[in-house]
Amino acid sequence: MKNGVFNKKRTLNCNGKLLNLQKPLVMGILNVSPDSFFDGGKHSSPDKLQERIEEMIAQGVDIIDIGAYSSRPGAKEISLKEELERLKPALEVIVKKSISTVVSVDTFRSEIAKIAVYEYGVSFINDISGGEMDKMMFETISKLNVPYILMHMQGMPQNMQANPVYGNVTEDIIKYFYQKLDTLKQLGVHDIIIDPGFGFGKTMDHNYEILNNLEDFRIFELPILAGFSRKSMIYKYLNCTAADSLNGTSVLNTIALQKGADILRVHDVMEAKQAVDLVYKTKLHE
Repeated sequence: MKNGVFNKKRTLNCNGKLLNLQKPLVMGILNVSPDSFFDGGKHSSPDKLQERIEEMIAQGVDIIDIGAYSSRPGAKEISLKEELERLKPALEVIVKKSISTVVSVDTFRSEIAKIAVYEYGVSFINDISGGEMDKMMFETISKLNVPYILMHMQGMPQNMQANPVYGNVTEDIIKYFYQKLDTLKQLGVHDIIIDPGFGFGKTMDHNYEILNNLEDFRIFELPILAGFSRKSMIYKYLNCTAADSLNGTSVLNTIALQKGADILRVHDVMEAKQAVDLVYKTKLHE
């Protein structure tokens, strides 16, 4: 807000390096799962991983988010061992090439989080389950002392889209965050990013209602992440495919930025950076 009613947190401590959120950041998605909804299996070899990482860096990515467990609706559950085996090649490329870009791992498993941080120097943990799928996650994050992305999801990836029901979707998610944040702060976790979880246990109407009310989440004075890159809330409404939904993604990214999003999680880094630059330039003249 122009008059600074909300004093939002503007830095995150990433392994001793302060990540500045004065200007919104772009988080690039690096899927190493063969069954992700959009780019599953595209980055299956070390060469392809390195090529994708270098491409995102050249386009100005701020954070690279590596995920090995597909969370698309109805996705097959995999073991901790398989998730780790999928993650390791990407993490090893990053370590081997001494890539300085901030790296996040998308996992709900506390054991994976520990390995990613202690063995590979990962800076963020991005948990789709908000600690619901591994009761040790919050305690683990407090010990790891890394920024934590707290996402809302109703149900599990295998059943979350079966019949999502809310009293009032925005209010229900805000109540959820109040409860989770209280627990995290009691454990001494302070670098927290909130993610309302577009597409995770929400109907299309729920998703657009959340986006319309995104400013309401500024009440927490914490960074807000928006992630709807190429999701069905775009391509089903526009009657196209995920492959044809880049323009729709850019439109929603722009709306999210105007409503206070601090991080955009995307497949298409260059286009998201352009949206950030243009919205930021416009706000400088408010």
